[in-house]
Amino acid sequence: MAIKGMLFDVYGTLIDIETDEGMEEIYRGIAHFLTYHGVYLHRWEVRDHYYRIMNQQRDQSGEEYPETIVEDIWAALLEEQGMRPASARYRLALTLAQLHRGISRKRLRLYPGVKETLDTLRGAYSLALVSDAQPCFARPEIRAVGLEGYFDPVVISAAYGFRKPDPRLFQTALEGLRLTTREVVFVGNDMYRDISGASRLGIKTIFFASNQGAQFHPDTNPSYVITRFEQLPEAMAALS
Repeated sequence: MAIKGMLFDVYGTLIDIETDEGMEEIYRGIAHFLTYHGVYLHRWEVRDHYYRIMNQQRDQSGEEYPETIVEDIWAALLEEQGMRPASARYRLALTLAQLHRGISRKRLRLYPGVKETLDTLRGAYSLALVSDAQPCFARPEIRAVGLEGYFDPVVISAAYGFRKPDPRLFQTALEGLRLTTREVVFVGNDMYRDISGASRLGIKTIFFASNQGAQFHPDTNPSYVITRFEQLPEAMAALS
């Protein structure tokens, strides 16, 4: 059956990103910012509350591969600190989620050749995204690197409450494309979450051996391996 669509991971595949959520500056900045909203916490209290609530929400999710929603974490923290009403909490929670991400981010750029290669591929294939990420920062970051409009659908894990390798994320993208597993290829950089996850459904896979992600997973063999994004058309020709 002819290949008609391509599914892509985002971070480590299209976007070269570096973040450090352990940076003291993140929690100091957020603690200072919160004083303007009547919340008085030390920087390490902010950090400890954040990770405690995140772990609680994961434990309570009931999913095999749980994904938290960062706005919900911050909203719960604000509720614990007595902030009301709920509408005000969630408006501020979105700001805190993006502030946390922005301060933690050290690098955000496309891998070499990504845009030029996608410009070539989208003339022949329908393109979709399947990403373990948060919509509140993934969509703005996709826009910031110039990839908005290249993909439809865009499937982001936090919107569903579970992450790869859960098959439902891949299936959601297939439904959006109106294609079957035999009509698509998945391109990712993580041998477990991306390659193993897609392979379980019988989807052909291309492993991009980038500077991020698990490079090995037991009993997992991608259909093709590339080390530069510009090799993707060659890989597609071989798989077709």
